[in-house]
Amino acid sequence: MKGVLLGQHADDQVETLLLALSRGAGLPGLSAMPAQFERGGMVFYRPLLQIPSAVLREWLMCQPVEFVDDPTNTDERYTRNRIRARLLPVLAQAFPQFRSTFARSARHAAQAQSVLIEVAIQDLAAAGNPPVITALQALSTARQANLLRHWLLLQQATPSAAQLDQLLHQVSACTTRGHRIHLKVANGHVTRQGGALHYTASYAEP
Repeated sequence: MKGVLLGQHADDQVETLLLALSRGAGLPGLSAMPAQFERGGMVFYRPLLQIPSAVLREWLMCQPVEFVDDPTNTDERYTRNRIRARLLPVLAQAFPQFRSTFARSARHAAQAQSVLIEVAIQDLAAAGNPPVITALQALSTARQANLLRHWLLLQQATPSAAQLDQLLHQVSACTTRGHRIHLKVANGHVTRQGGALHYTASYAEP
């Protein structure tokens, strides 16, 4: 199968995970970079995710291969570069195996996220698409959040933590026929239409 090979290595993977942690990311962010993914009909591979940057550089120095160091990689105005310059050396001293252990944690997060997606697909199929509010209310709060997050992503909308919490609150409070729901979520709004939730994207005027 044809594909594109990408050069991200073990240090890149650790930096990605630490960036996700610094932003309070959920499981998708904590899964860091997958070793393989598909986009636009093309398969991309990251075969070097287990190899530390220093090992790759040492190997390159012994090869008749020219390579270029991106000068922006040392610019500590960027969070990723501060992680690389300041945190990774400290981690290497305190936890010499941090690259492999962090990678293992990322794999665990990716597996857990896969399970959550499977549950969300099943729950959405049972609750309807768009989801019926009474069917949502029959689920635990955690499963409601999982279903709603998945449903919104299908609408190309990524809710913030605050938006999702407010939507959950409104779903819980929706016990009368006249209860109105109209919440800003991502670039659109979630509304109540009849007994179900609907999402309408808002587009800026050209």
